[in-house]
Amino acid sequence: MSEQTIILSKSEIRKKYESYSEYFNEIMGNIIQILHDKVKLMSQPTYKCRVKSFNSYYKKLLRLKQKEIAQSKSLVYLTDMMGIRMICAFLEDINLGLEQIKQIFEIKEVEVKGAEKKFSEFGYESIHVLIKIPESCIPKLEGKYKDLLPITDEIVCEIQIRTILQDAWAEVEHELIYKTEFNPFDIPLRRKLASLNASLTLADITFQEIRDYQNKLQREIEDRRNSFYSMADDLLNDKEIKKSEEINRVTPFVKGTIDDMLLKAIEAHNQGNLETAVKIYSMILDAVKESDKNVIAVIRKHRGMAYFSMNNFTEALADFMVSIENDPKAYRTYYYAGIVYSIKKDYELAIQNFTKSLEINGFQAHTHLRRAMAYFEIKDYEKSMSDLDSAINLGMDEAEYKPLQEKLVKKFGLNM
Repeated sequence: MSEQTIILSKSEIRKKYESYSEYFNEIMGNIIQILHDKVKLMSQPTYKCRVKSFNSYYKKLLRLKQKEIAQSKSLVYLTDMMGIRMICAFLEDINLGLEQIKQIFEIKEVEVKGAEKKFSEFGYESIHVLIKIPESCIPKLEGKYKDLLPITDEIVCEIQIRTILQDAWAEVEHELIYKTEFNPFDIPLRRKLASLNASLTLADITFQEIRDYQNKLQREIEDRRNSFYSMADDLLNDKEIKKSEEINRVTPFVKGTIDDMLLKAIEAHNQGNLETAVKIYSMILDAVKESDKNVIAVIRKHRGMAYFSMNNFTEALADFMVSIENDPKAYRTYYYAGIVYSIKKDYELAIQNFTKSLEINGFQAHTHLRRAMAYFEIKDYEKSMSDLDSAINLGMDEAEYKPLQEKLVKKFGLNM
């Protein structure tokens, strides 16, 4: 460094750096708004932002860029002056979020922090993404910003992607270790920190496993429900029942638990192994206490649907009724019972159950349509037309409501 170079004082550097604080916060607010609008995850992330404190900035400046700390009109640039944290609920959201960020912004660099550490160390992983700041996010240099100089393309924004637990550890680690430059030599203390890190890592993994299980179970239940609806349509319209296709299914979550048994039963049900499904449902019912009303309601409903698929409508109806006794607010179970009564041509009881279902949740297009069909069978055409209109207004597909609509048009002598 030449003798003529004038080194800026710390106070001058502080004044220059802090003059950009509000400007940087507005830039980050604009970036966060884009993230809110465009990043779509099953559990939406939360966001934090911060302008790097001057003391942290100055320490890093002295360590990394001594040659640049000279009299200059421009701000000395560091990559982490602007930092946004994208805090996700589950581990899977980190990579999903990263891929979406790559689609939204121009990426300068992606780094996995902490990946190089040994398991016995207490650093925690997070993904750091450096993005180019979009022109649309940069405020105009007018008004309160009129004395600032334009930022260069070198200045980036750092987005840190973490889980909730990773973020919690990062906050504590910053206070205990990084902020105080503390690196414990005491072996028991290092072990305690490593143990905490391992516990949080295990908790993240466990939460993800539970989420994976929920997603798998939900897919199985949705497939089974769709199969039930399809079979009900075929039975009510006197069509030939199609054999269930065998599908490769997910593996159980925790062996031996009620959740595991339920998933196995639904898998068997979806694959058409109905006797096996009924057997497993029955084993679960034998294992639960009479006081576990919610469990009984759920399992009885599932077993009832399996009996329904076996054309054993008497046992199906019995299970649905017990399910309703244990969960009187289960609108879908009332609907299933109504379907069975319709097949048995007991339309009055079918209407009663469809009505119960709609009293709990009136926004069911299929239930309105089924009740409309039942009303038609007992020659109450006005109520049938009213329910049909409700089903159409709720988005029922034309192919599903058209046959009944044509029958009603003939009864009323209307032109379509």
